Amino acid sequence: MGLPGGIEWIVILFAILLLFGGRKIPELMKGLGKGIREFNAAKDSIKEELESGINDKDDKK
Repeated sequence: MGLPGGIEWIVILFAILLLFGGRKIPELMKGLGKGIREFNAAKDSIKEELESGINDKDDKK
């Protein structure tokens, strides 16, 4: 089972358009973009904390 092909994407997009309407889609995309940005910021923050913790541990030896 792979990723959807061309026709499947068209059907999915058409279903989304029918369910949410043309006016709600920009709001949904804006919320999705904000969520992705927040997730990436949290991921980067955790990565920096882990790296600084590792560096602190190496410095104490």
